[in-house]
Amino acid sequence: MAKYSEDFKLQLVKEYLGNSVGYNLLAQKYGIPNSAPIKRWVQAYEVFGEKGLRKKQTNQVYSVQFKVDVLHFMKQTGASYQETAIRFKLKNPPLIANWKRKFLAEGVEGLEKRAKGRPSMSKKSKHKPVKLEKPLSREEQLERENELLRLEVAYLKKLDAFQENPDAFLEKHKQRWHSNSKKKSSD
Repeated sequence: MAKYSEDFKLQLVKEYLGNSVGYNLLAQKYGIPNSAPIKRWVQAYEVFGEKGLRKKQTNQVYSVQFKVDVLHFMKQTGASYQETAIRFKLKNPPLIANWKRKFLAEGVEGLEKRAKGRPSMSKKSKHKPVKLEKPLSREEQLERENELLRLEVAYLKKLDAFQENPDAFLEKHKQRWHSNSKKKSSD
C-alpha cells in the first residue's frame, strides 16, 4: 500500500498550484517530514496530469540500452533525477537512482534484468556418476568378506542379547552412552 493516497497527493498539488503556498509550508501543514515528495508530485502532475500521481500497478521492464541512455543523458546534461525522469517520461525518479547505483557498482551487467527469488527445481535427476572401482586383488576380497562376516556376527550377538533380556541390554547401552557423552562434554 502506498504511503500517501492519490487523492491526498492531488489535494496537495492543487493546493500548491491554487495558492501561493510553498512546498515547506505544505509539508509542515500536513505533517510530511520534508518537502521533496510534494515537489516531485507537483512536477509529475504538471507533466503527466493525474496519471503522474498514480501508483503503478505493473512493473515496467526497461531495456539495458534505455537505462544506459537515461544515465548518459543525466551525466551529459547534469540533470537531476526528477528532470531526467520527466525527460524520459518516467514516473519514478528513484528508479534512476537505483540504476545509477547498480551501474557504478557492477557496470552494464548490473542493469540487466535478473530473475528474483529462488531458482526453480531442476527437472534433471541428480544421480552421481558411479565410480568404476578397480578390481580388488584376491587378498583384498578376502579381507572385505572377513570384515563383513565380523560385522554380521557382532550384529547377531547383539540381537540375541536383546531378545534374551531387553531391559538389561538397554540399561547396559544407556550407561555406555552416558559415559561417552560425559567424556565428550568434559573435553
